[in-house]
Amino acid sequence: MTNVVIVGTARTAIGTARKGSLFNTPPERLAATVLRAAIERSGVGFDQIDDVVMAESLSGGGAIARYAAVEAGLLNSGGMAVNRHCAGSLTAAGVAAGAIISGMERFVVAGGVNSSSMMPHMQQRNPYTGETEDWWMPPTHPDSPEAPNRDMSITVGWNAASTLGLTREEMDAWALRSHQRAIAAIDQGHFKEQIVPVMAIDAQGNEFVFEVDEHPRRDSTLEKLASLKPLHPEIEGFSITAGNASGTNDAAVAMVMTREDIAREEGLDVLAKILGWTSIGIDPKDTGLSVPKVVEKILARTSRRREDIALWEINEAFAAVPVAACRVMDIDEDTVNISGSGCSLGHPIGASGGRMIQTLAYDLKRRGGGLGIATMCAGGGQAGAVLIEV
Repeated sequence: MTNVVIVGTARTAIGTARKGSLFNTPPERLAATVLRAAIERSGVGFDQIDDVVMAESLSGGGAIARYAAVEAGLLNSGGMAVNRHCAGSLTAAGVAAGAIISGMERFVVAGGVNSSSMMPHMQQRNPYTGETEDWWMPPTHPDSPEAPNRDMSITVGWNAASTLGLTREEMDAWALRSHQRAIAAIDQGHFKEQIVPVMAIDAQGNEFVFEVDEHPRRDSTLEKLASLKPLHPEIEGFSITAGNASGTNDAAVAMVMTREDIAREEGLDVLAKILGWTSIGIDPKDTGLSVPKVVEKILARTSRRREDIALWEINEAFAAVPVAACRVMDIDEDTVNISGSGCSLGHPIGASGGRMIQTLAYDLKRRGGGLGIATMCAGGGQAGAVLIEV
């Protein structure tokens, strides 16, 4: 069976939500920008695109993939929005790969978009009182004291840290290294060929070009991280802070995918092969410990071993997640998130998985190739993983 391959990618730079450069830029503009750029970079004709699959998490409904397709001029392509919360765009890549490998589609664009800055404020009616709750967010799982469905600092970060006995110092050190790696990647120009400039909108309604990730902190130190208060000081020993958690962010990403034999026929450059994709469910209180389980599954399904994997992307929703994963799986931390991740670059929820696949592919390319896994936990006790080869 022929492989699915990525022949073109693009992402926006990642903005800091609610106070950053993309504060006033609608998610539809972000999505359409990366969609156009990825197709143009791939060399595939716009009229050859069969479908667009984009993850979204906070947009409140609609089919943003179709909106972006129309905005980008893809009138003859479909558009499907998917939601697996944090792992949404990993799932989008899997959905696209499945459609391609089945032979039903030839070229599909997969990706995701997130604008925490522009997310709608929704309401829900209480069926018992008739009153509405202002700024209600759809939950990812039934609420419980062990796994609050609106406080991932407990459900994901703290539960993982306390279960494995991770220290505040370990998580802060991981977060600091994430910032250092992201800044180094920016300064060395590693993201330039990945990012497409987006015309952002400032507070006065003027357009300007946004093209450099703005969330990483150059001045971060262990002392500054250690000075931050825990998010729940009322819980004894609580070690999750704003510093060892991911940011709240805005961004979009797109990847043009096809079969390897079609890419050869069309003379297209291949960035990476997608060798496998999968997801799992787990008790919501153990969400932060889900990565080893989904990795075990994807390795088994693709007949690979952990030792075969040259580089890893393990999303830093909280630093506790990759620290826990490395400990459980005995992974060399120097092979994980070598260009930064959620604590530094940020976590634009719907776009993070696609950003991770793209970053992983380019990092592998610079190192001469190899296998890589992009994986992450997701709200509600889920995890996703994609295995690629460069």
